[in-house]
Amino acid sequence: MHENYYAVIMAGGGGTRLWPLSRQSKPKQLLQLFGERTFFQLAVDRLLPIFAPDHILVVTVASQMKDLHCQVEGIPLENYLIEPMPRGTASVVGYAAEVLQQKNPDAVMAVLTSDHIIENVALFHALLENAYTVAREDYLVTLGIQPTFPATGYGYIHRGGALQSFPFPAHAVESFVEKPDLSHAQEYLTCGAYFWNSGMFVWKTSRILQEFNRQMPVLYSNLELLGQRFGKDGYDTLLAETWEKIAPQTIDYGIMEHAQHVAVIPAENLEWSDVGSWDSLFEIVQPDENGNINLANLSIVRESENCLIKTDNEQKMIVLAGLEDIIIVDTKDALLICQKGQSQKVREIVNELKQKNLGQFL
Repeated sequence: MHENYYAVIMAGGGGTRLWPLSRQSKPKQLLQLFGERTFFQLAVDRLLPIFAPDHILVVTVASQMKDLHCQVEGIPLENYLIEPMPRGTASVVGYAAEVLQQKNPDAVMAVLTSDHIIENVALFHALLENAYTVAREDYLVTLGIQPTFPATGYGYIHRGGALQSFPFPAHAVESFVEKPDLSHAQEYLTCGAYFWNSGMFVWKTSRILQEFNRQMPVLYSNLELLGQRFGKDGYDTLLAETWEKIAPQTIDYGIMEHAQHVAVIPAENLEWSDVGSWDSLFEIVQPDENGNINLANLSIVRESENCLIKTDNEQKMIVLAGLEDIIIVDTKDALLICQKGQSQKVREIVNELKQKNLGQFL
């Protein structure tokens, strides 16, 4: 464990792509989708060998903080930073960086997610150690996932020349490319010089705040004020008033696309998934001999192939007969049935529910 190394877990998202199981009241990071641990618990579990609990910060919304805090022991309550309303990952990262900078001017922060799956935990630890080494040399470091298919739902990182000063693979970053169309995604896959953007970053707090000051000076000024006043009288009111004025933006668009001195460390064989749709479970859960993934407590499956079943009611019997390539997700008040390969449309369904004022289903 490094005294100046901190982990920041972003845990305020809604996880709408896993609707109807994921809801505003119980978003993706709070779910036990498979196994006995929630996504958030798994995220903390894989950090504890490297980071002491008091070196782990969690950025979330007020409605989720209590549940998150109850799920994990050891992380101090004051390490939960509250985002008053969604303003994108740029404000989340900058806010955490400011708080850490006030606490420890020599801090290095790893920006991580609360709702991804990483199965090769030993490699993950090694990558975080390597990233710390690179970040100490004033690089903004990102972990790049080796593409396995022409994904259009991920951002891409264009790898540049190797950084020869490190005893492990690391490269300069030529550019970030956000969610390409299929033809460009196929080109990036064939080229071999592109990684998927994992959304995991490591950098000195002082270094990333320099980029905020250079590229997003208005946001930087607001965050600097919050950092200076953090924990003092009247802070909650100041936070709410300041946050309302912040323009929504992601860290990728707001900072990384035009950042200077950026490095990427290849994360090949990390066995990573952002579990961004019901379809993605077919990549991380071992199906049965017929290609089915059965996450129901009670079920009968007959003459069906490549189907997924999930219900949050352990007493409900789910029966499949003669079906192929179907995804079924059952909850107490909503039922999703869609063709395998079409679950990305769930986000459109959630938007339609919002437009029709059907908030009771969100």
